[in-house]
Amino acid sequence: MSPLARKIAATGFLGAIAFFLGVTRIGFIPVANVAGDATVMHVPAILGGVLEGPVVGILVGAIFGLSSLLKAGNPIFADPLVSIVPRLFIGLVAYLAFIGFKRFSLYLGWIAAGVMGTLTNTILVLSMAFFRGYITLDVIVTIIPQAIAEIVIAIVLTIAIARGVDLWHNGRESWYASDVENVDELTDYLYGPEIQYGFKSRLRHQKK
Repeated sequence: MSPLARKIAATGFLGAIAFFLGVTRIGFIPVANVAGDATVMHVPAILGGVLEGPVVGILVGAIFGLSSLLKAGNPIFADPLVSIVPRLFIGLVAYLAFIGFKRFSLYLGWIAAGVMGTLTNTILVLSMAFFRGYITLDVIVTIIPQAIAEIVIAIVLTIAIARGVDLWHNGRESWYASDVENVDELTDYLYGPEIQYGFKSRLRHQKK
């Protein structure tokens, strides 16, 4: 498959997931705080940016925003400046965060993408809603617990899915690395230097 065809397919697939999550409301997760719900609807846009670049991330974010507009149950999200425009930046910011941090570790890149993509969605939507006169500063404060929950969810899903795609692209079937370099990267991330040597030795022995 050519890179262009892969990007088109990824946009369609991730966009369909975002739309499905919004239309069915499966993308809303009850949270025991004053905000009420956390959402995973922004995660496909984050994955689009991380896996296929900023253009795919922007397009998936647009689909997410459109689904939010079509299913708007209040005047806030019936305004496209609130429901669509902020979502265009989720995948872009996630991509930039991933590129900036993956030089240290893929895992750190995925974590940064999950955090920054989620904050982009939350901050831009709330800011636009505030400047459009739909909410007050008091309401923004009550969203903080929801934002924290969404960041955690986004980090977990981004790492799990992006790592799965990475393994698939490299023809591997487990989290265990297939060469010494990947063993080093895995243990450097998971363990301190005092126990890395023994763990690496066991992994290398298992591959023989």
